Amino acid sequence: MMQYAKKIRHLLDRLYLVSGVAAAFCLIAILFLIVVQMLARWTGEMFPGAPNYAGYAMAAASFLAFANALNHGAHIRVSIVLNAVSPFWNRIINTACFIVGTAVAWYFVYYATRFTFWSWKFNEVSQGQDAIALWIPQSAMVVGAIVLAIALTDNLLHLLLRGEDRVIKSDLGTASE
Repeated sequence: MMQYAKKIRHLLDRLYLVSGVAAAFCLIAILFLIVVQMLARWTGEMFPGAPNYAGYAMAAASFLAFANALNHGAHIRVSIVLNAVSPFWNRIINTACFIVGTAVAWYFVYYATRFTFWSWKFNEVSQGQDAIALWIPQSAMVVGAIVLAIALTDNLLHLLLRGEDRVIKSDLGTASE
């Protein structure tokens, strides 16, 4: 049983890392699009759809980075409250937050998946000059949302079973002497 748990843990950690790397590639794509658009303007050419593609890449980068950011303590947490209460209340507050976060994430996944499906079914395209099928950029958002929901569920189960979440505690935002 323990070997399966280690394999699942390794698989989940790898999933969060791959999602974070994909987010980084989306940011590099944004940089590339901006540079190409600047070059096109300087040479008098047009690059239709570049702002739209950059926007799609930004949405994809945001959603793909959520799970990795969560596990590395980069999300906003009210640490001042968590540090001020007893360990018992800390666990209760953390559990309640992860329950709400997990429920909201899976709720979002459900409706984002439906929204993307209907965009695909109706062949919905963007209103810009590029006229790209909208289900393509929406799919990246859905994948990122699914990975975030998995990460929140993972943290919730870890908190319930082991008494602590898997969020790496960061020294950022804390006073040091």
